[in-house]
Amino acid sequence: MLASPTLPLTDEQLLTACLAHDRQAQYQLYQRYKIAMFSCALRILNSRDLAQDALQDAFVQVFQQLGSFRQQSTLGAWIRTIVVRRALLTLRREQRMELYDPDSHLEPLVAWHDSLTGEALEKAIGELPAGYRATFCLLEVEGYSHREAAELLGITEGTSKSQLYHAKRLLQRKLQHLYR
Repeated sequence: MLASPTLPLTDEQLLTACLAHDRQAQYQLYQRYKIAMFSCALRILNSRDLAQDALQDAFVQVFQQLGSFRQQSTLGAWIRTIVVRRALLTLRREQRMELYDPDSHLEPLVAWHDSLTGEALEKAIGELPAGYRATFCLLEVEGYSHREAAELLGITEGTSKSQLYHAKRLLQRKLQHLYR
């Protein structure tokens, strides 16, 4: 006779089991969120190795601070905040988040093309200077507000808006080369 398959645990059930130091539940929680959180870290860091390190450090922090999760957001959103902060800390440690000089690229802006692929866009985002890439990813990919992104990045809201504007302009210039 075959054993009946078990239903996946809800986040609430996983949280309770993890707080009881259930290693299997901790593993399940990691498995549930690792891909999305790795992608988030990778977009910010543009390095698989650094993203993997940030992810590992973030999940250590998640399990250490799980008791402080107040359930004011989803568990996934709470974990994402920790991953983003860890990725930004790694970015600051690995390289300065330099401001990009938009005047160094004088090519005209290009219109978006229907043939634009996700791969081309991902590559162009990865080529952005670290500060632009982090700002762009937080605002346009992860959905943070300028106020939230500025707080995470340690910059003013005005700088966040400026960084996003220049990141978008540079992305258009980078993508222009694909369609010449």
